[in-house]
Amino acid sequence: MLYDFYGELLTEHQKQIYEDVVFGDYSLTEVAEAHQISRQGVHDLIKRCDRTLRDYEEKLGLVHKFTETKRLVAQIHELTQEYERTGDGGCVRQIESLSREIGEL
Repeated sequence: MLYDFYGELLTEHQKQIYEDVVFGDYSLTEVAEAHQISRQGVHDLIKRCDRTLRDYEEKLGLVHKFTETKRLVAQIHELTQEYERTGDGGCVRQIESLSREIGEL
């Protein structure tokens, strides 16, 4: 998920190698030969990319905000269904509270 959010911030070279190894399931040796670098170079680049992506998340927190928003929206959905079944006014207050929480993310 980190790559989905921050992958575009990597260089084109980093993206190609990262995608080959992580998503293409190529071996380090295969990627090294294709890009004419050492196997160790591929390994180091993958570790550096992983660290860079984690650093972006630590600074920006977009993945956390996204997953937290999804969780809160799911709760709102459940409360909406419950309100439709029962007409419980407490559900409305909880939905309002959750929606404020989303706004603060």
